[in-house]
Amino acid sequence: MENPEESLASEQVPRPPERGLLHVWHSAGHNKQLCPERVLLSRPVLQVSLGEHHGLLLAQGGQVYSFGELLWRDLSIPVSAPVPEVSLLGKMVVRVAAGGFHCGALNEQGSVYMWGENTAGQCGQTEKVPDPCPVSVVDSEVVPPVVVRVVDLACGREHSLALSAKNELWAWGSGCQLGLVTSTFPVGKPQKVEHLAGRHVIQVACGAYHSLALVRSLPPQDYNTQNAPKKKERGQSPHCSVTEREELPAVEDAHYCPLGVELTEVMKGETSPQVRGPRQRLRAGGMSLSSSPGSEDSKSNTKDTKLESEGHTDNAMQTDSSPKVHLLSGWRTNKNLSDELELQNLFEKLSDQSLDKRDTDSLSSHTSDDSCVSSTPSTDLLTSSYKDDSNTKRQTPNNSGMSGSHSSSPVCLDEVRLCLEKEKSALQGLKSSSLTNIHQKGKTAASRRRSLPGTPTHGSPRRRHPCACRPSSAGGAPAAAPEEAEDGLPSLETEVWSWGRGSEGQLGHGDQLARLQPLCIKSLTGEEVIKVSAGSHHSLALTAQCQVYSWGSNMFGQLGHLNSPVTVPQQTKLSDGLRVWDLSAGQSHSLLLADGDYVQPVLLYCGQQQEPMSVQTERLLQSHSSSQRSPKRVESYTVIPTLLPFCIEMGYVSSVCSGGQSCAVLADHNVMGFISAIHELASRERHFYCWCSSVRKILLTPLRYRESVCPVLGEQCTHLFFSLCESFVQLSTLIGRHATALTYFLHNVQGWDVTILPLLTHTEYFMGIYKKYCYSVGDFQVMGGFQPLHKLSVESLGFQQALLTQLSVSDQSVSGDVDLVSMLYWPLQQLHQYSRALLKLAACYDVLTVEYQSLDQGHKNYEALSSSLLRRKNEAETTFLFWKTHSGKTTECLRLPRRRVVCESSNRSLTLQNAGRFSNHWFILFNDALVHTQFSTHHIYPLTCLWVKPVTEDGSGLHALKITCPEESFTLVASTPEEKNKWLRSLNQAVDQVLGGGGQGSSPAMTRTASYMFTAEERFKDAHYTGSWLAGRVHGRGTMKWPDGRLYKGNFKNGLEDGYGECVIPNKLLNKADTYQGQWREGKIHGFGKYKYASGEVYEGCFCDGQRHGYGMLSSGKLAKTSSSVFIGQWVHDTKTGYGVYDDITRGEKYMGMWLDDQRYGNAVVITQHGVYFEGTFRENKMSGPGLLVSDDDTIFHGEFSDDWTISGKGVLSMPNGDSLDGQFSGEWSSGLKVVGTYTKPGTDEPMSKERNGLNRLDKYAVPADQRWICVFDECWSRLGCDAAGRGERTTAWENIAVTITTARRQSPDLSRSQTKVLECLEFIPQYGDPVTTANYDNIRRYLTKACETPYHPLGWLVETLVTAYRMTYVGVGSNRRLLRQAVQEVQAYITHFYSIVRFLFPGLPEDGSVLQEAPTSPSKSRHSSYKAGQGSAVVVSASSLLLPLLLPRLYPPLFTLYSLQEEQEEAQYWERILRLNKQPDQSLLGFLGVQEKFWPLWMSILGEKKQIVSSSKDACFVSAVETLQQISTRFTPSDKLMVIQKTFEELTLEVKPLLDCDFLWCMDDLFPLFLYVVLRARIRNLGAEVSLIEDLMDPNIQHGELGLMFTTLKACYIQIQHETNM
Repeated sequence: MENPEESLASEQVPRPPERGLLHVWHSAGHNKQLCPERVLLSRPVLQVSLGEHHGLLLAQGGQVYSFGELLWRDLSIPVSAPVPEVSLLGKMVVRVAAGGFHCGALNEQGSVYMWGENTAGQCGQTEKVPDPCPVSVVDSEVVPPVVVRVVDLACGREHSLALSAKNELWAWGSGCQLGLVTSTFPVGKPQKVEHLAGRHVIQVACGAYHSLALVRSLPPQDYNTQNAPKKKERGQSPHCSVTEREELPAVEDAHYCPLGVELTEVMKGETSPQVRGPRQRLRAGGMSLSSSPGSEDSKSNTKDTKLESEGHTDNAMQTDSSPKVHLLSGWRTNKNLSDELELQNLFEKLSDQSLDKRDTDSLSSHTSDDSCVSSTPSTDLLTSSYKDDSNTKRQTPNNSGMSGSHSSSPVCLDEVRLCLEKEKSALQGLKSSSLTNIHQKGKTAASRRRSLPGTPTHGSPRRRHPCACRPSSAGGAPAAAPEEAEDGLPSLETEVWSWGRGSEGQLGHGDQLARLQPLCIKSLTGEEVIKVSAGSHHSLALTAQCQVYSWGSNMFGQLGHLNSPVTVPQQTKLSDGLRVWDLSAGQSHSLLLADGDYVQPVLLYCGQQQEPMSVQTERLLQSHSSSQRSPKRVESYTVIPTLLPFCIEMGYVSSVCSGGQSCAVLADHNVMGFISAIHELASRERHFYCWCSSVRKILLTPLRYRESVCPVLGEQCTHLFFSLCESFVQLSTLIGRHATALTYFLHNVQGWDVTILPLLTHTEYFMGIYKKYCYSVGDFQVMGGFQPLHKLSVESLGFQQALLTQLSVSDQSVSGDVDLVSMLYWPLQQLHQYSRALLKLAACYDVLTVEYQSLDQGHKNYEALSSSLLRRKNEAETTFLFWKTHSGKTTECLRLPRRRVVCESSNRSLTLQNAGRFSNHWFILFNDALVHTQFSTHHIYPLTCLWVKPVTEDGSGLHALKITCPEESFTLVASTPEEKNKWLRSLNQAVDQVLGGGGQGSSPAMTRTASYMFTAEERFKDAHYTGSWLAGRVHGRGTMKWPDGRLYKGNFKNGLEDGYGECVIPNKLLNKADTYQGQWREGKIHGFGKYKYASGEVYEGCFCDGQRHGYGMLSSGKLAKTSSSVFIGQWVHDTKTGYGVYDDITRGEKYMGMWLDDQRYGNAVVITQHGVYFEGTFRENKMSGPGLLVSDDDTIFHGEFSDDWTISGKGVLSMPNGDSLDGQFSGEWSSGLKVVGTYTKPGTDEPMSKERNGLNRLDKYAVPADQRWICVFDECWSRLGCDAAGRGERTTAWENIAVTITTARRQSPDLSRSQTKVLECLEFIPQYGDPVTTANYDNIRRYLTKACETPYHPLGWLVETLVTAYRMTYVGVGSNRRLLRQAVQEVQAYITHFYSIVRFLFPGLPEDGSVLQEAPTSPSKSRHSSYKAGQGSAVVVSASSLLLPLLLPRLYPPLFTLYSLQEEQEEAQYWERILRLNKQPDQSLLGFLGVQEKFWPLWMSILGEKKQIVSSSKDACFVSAVETLQQISTRFTPSDKLMVIQKTFEELTLEVKPLLDCDFLWCMDDLFPLFLYVVLRARIRNLGAEVSLIEDLMDPNIQHGELGLMFTTLKACYIQIQHETNM
């Protein structure tokens, strides 16, 4: 019956594909009879996977096809006409996998689909699966559970494995080959293999009943964290110990072995556990086809199980023409009848239920059969988790064509005998192997995840309960390995892990024991395995060095060797010149894909081969006549992999596949040379890596670890040789990883995107490794290391010298010696091969495609690098010959590993200008220095600090070159113009190359960055400089270090420190260092900076020629010490000269006056911490002459002083009450005065005037305010580029401002975003030359506001410095009320000087108090209330209105404190009355103040609700006006305070209007009492100070206007409250 699906596969396409061509053949045929069958599909085949009797094809577009014996559908599909899996259409499948009798597929999203035989749960379902069904792989250990994305699949006979995108392994099915910690089979849902959790699994493969995994090795430090003891204990090693090759496999007591071979007891309540038997189905031709076990009609009771022969002997024979050769034929035919009878007796013995518990344990502990715990435990050896057939058929010589169950592995007689021997040994008291407990349930999944994968638990004593797998619990789990190697290339540091049945040694651990959990094959660690493949009962591993390791069953020679034991990996024997790069294992054969002598790959085969019919008949007759056959005599097979000649006709094979007794390959036609170019590149790289590995193994490694290498080579050459070995290892590793990546690239037919070739994606990495290697070989050659190395190799290698000769690439070897130089330089030729291969690939694309552009760029890069490194090679050879020719002590000191000779003047081609007749000048140009040798001395000029310039021809006939160095300049004369040009070109190329340029001969830049050690110059002698240069002089930013510890880091100009810089100067006496941060000029400290002395003093201010000059502040000591003081003022030539404030913190005195040569000299004021005020004239630090003294109680002395505040001479002493004493005084104020004079008591009406007259005498001897802080304003003028106040170019001033702002913004990386925006705005120079009108007046105000926000602007620095000086003067001891007048005058002086600077920058501003006319083109605007004059449109410009808002908010705290102290007594009276009057209710207070009742509010609003005001209401009237007036304390400038007063009047008017019916005008009689009420209720604490501040600093232009009247009203209210006695 024709299947409708077959019609879809039989569609004919006129043009078959040229890639993904599939060829399939039967592996058991004779070589001469093999004829691969071409599978014709309409699209390329991307992947093929073969099972026992069926196969899967994955075609382009994600379509899946099936062929062969599809037992789950009762179909037999020929290979030539595969049928599509219709249910997978549209799923975009990217991977297929064929198991023994089931199938799997994987789509783009990482979803898994399974179908086929499901008796063991291998399809992840609970019933039959004839069609593909999705299998959900879910990680339930995370919250919430997540679906796992799968990237690879592998299938065995009864199990399936999936590799996730996180490189974790998941398994389902039955048997210990799952590697799961479970005792329940089948496992229907995928479970994570916890033993490999945390490890990076690269690839997985499934055999019939075992599994293999390729795992990336953990870094060495990961193992160190386990703190393993030095002495190896049981369970401490993550690797299984492997027995020596010459010894028989044995299990030591300390050998960790996660086995599951202990037989379990019959579970309670289960007297007849069920086992699965085979299902028979007859086929045409007389062949009995046994299906997978597990069918329901084959179940039987264990007690009734008997070993009986099948009655199908008549149908057992098959002819050669039969296409269906059974996969397992030959397994039973090699056993004689007596062996089978003995086997039957053993089975009956093991099936006996009377076997006691002790015997069962002892037997199971030592059995070597690959059995483990079943889901239905039984004492029968065959009822294990492997689901062995309980109805095992007894074979006869007549049923040679008959096989057992598909899912049952043969139980050899040798294995059973081994079981009996071990059982006997166990009964004699021998120790058993440690077994893991599969029933242990105390460990959760989370704890298993935390356990270190691969680290077994400590061995435990033999247990009496059933055996089980115990999860690892030693240590914590390391961090998961990254998704790929750090640089994106495949890792060669891999391990092979295996688990499952091991009866044939297919696990590779040196024994035939089973493993319930993955275990590392120790012998393959470090072998750089890149792929593993599992056959039915043997395993293969492919290394990056193109070697194949095999182990397991070798009955048909499928291992490719005859070495023993087969239980450990052995290397397959390959012919010379063959390099395997792909492999696949079938049931009884192995198929290899290798590079041969040509680019086209070749196929190799080893394993079972079917003999011709005549030979089979003869063997069959012999089997009837012989009663005993040797198990070694099997059908014909090949042991050494042999070449399959038909592979040449297939084209370029990209991958191989084996399964059952079939083979398949995917090949491509060489279209446009693309395929051959890819294969050639990969083949050359694999060949190159094999060569590199051989050189490492034969030459470098033995010599590196030889003890005599250092004495022979010398210390320097030994280090270079080690560096050479290290770079060779790095290069070799890169080549191996690249070759592996290219191999993977060839396998991935669907993803042949040339833009992802490592040569293109890792170009910088490749070039860096090759450069490093070339330099290391050249350095070793230059230092003459190859001659002693060759001698050492001849002595050391011995018989391996012949092998080394075979690796030699030089044709000029003398007397058979190996040319090590040519051999170690040979890897550089690979760069040209890269370039050639990329060029070939580029020729296959159009020039406009991305692929062509990428390939062409790669070709150019590698060709350029190849040429460059070849030049480096020639330079090294030339340099070696130069040193060999000019050997001697004089030149030996110049010989350095990285130094290469460029040219030299031994032929007198270059000499020094004006050299003596008999002088000898030899110039040698190296790649890093120019050396001038004269007799036995030489001078070295580093090229980084060398400038060369040709001297212009002046008719003298000299061909000269001017050489400039940091400390010397000289002229070289060439013999001919050609020599001059040659040296000029060579010097420029060498300098350009050492500076990091291309070395193309162009003139190097005059400005460069380099390091230099000064030797001759006095100022920089022995200093080391790193930074910028200009034509031989330090210029730009750099760092200069002196041997004595001095350090300068900053800007240089023309060889000297200039600009901003930081300097450290050690102080040997104090064992500390002085530090300076600030400006320099011409090598000296000049400008503004901060100097921290080692003594603890800190000076921050201006310098001139290295001395403190101008404004500065010196802080001496700290507050905790006895000599703490601060001076702020003017300095001249490093001394205090001019006005300054000295705060002696220790004595509690503050001096504010003039200085001369660090001494107090001139008028000054002194304040003590006791409140005593001195005012007078100082000379030589002492107050002498007429002066004034005011005590804290207002006692005043005005007279003569001498000897530092000692009163001596005439004077008048005025008492606070007005009394006075006039006469001669002597003595000190604090200790007592001697008086000779007249005491005067004034009349009753004069004391106040007397006191006032006395106080008015203050400030007579103080320094006038306009003469203070002149140095600060001078510094500001200097920053603007002016020599003095107002003397300078305005354009220069604005340019200096722009340069200062730009420099600050670029050199201050820690600026905030707002600060950066302010600086960006200030970089633009405003229109300063335009006439100032009312239109642009606000623009000037805004500019000044921004300028004063940043200290980088000269005006901002001025404001900041003035604030510092003001606070230093009037804070602390200076907070004395008698200084108020001086403080106010000082603020006014600030405004005057400041305004002069502003007028200089904006010349359009008028003088202070002038009128600013409205611009004629400007539209009419509303009048400004505070700046209008009369009714016109003119604006009055005043310095106070423009600058006080910039200064006063910063000066307000100390200034207002002085006002508060001055008004303290008056405010005390005011506040006492405020508190007393505020106790009255509103109506009572209004009546008391005389407010007319028509102004009394009747309603008040509380939260929007109107309530009536009653007689007891308080604080309910005129609330808005009261709250507005209270804001006067939150304003700083007089103008702002006046605006608050004005708004208060406005609020008061708004509240009164609703009470009156018509418009009204205020009269003072009505307004004053009402405003007095508002003042009382406002409760302003320092109203007297507020009034005084406004009165002193308010703009005089508004004193007589509306605002002035309002202020007068407020002042009158204050005076009324203060002096009204009726209140």
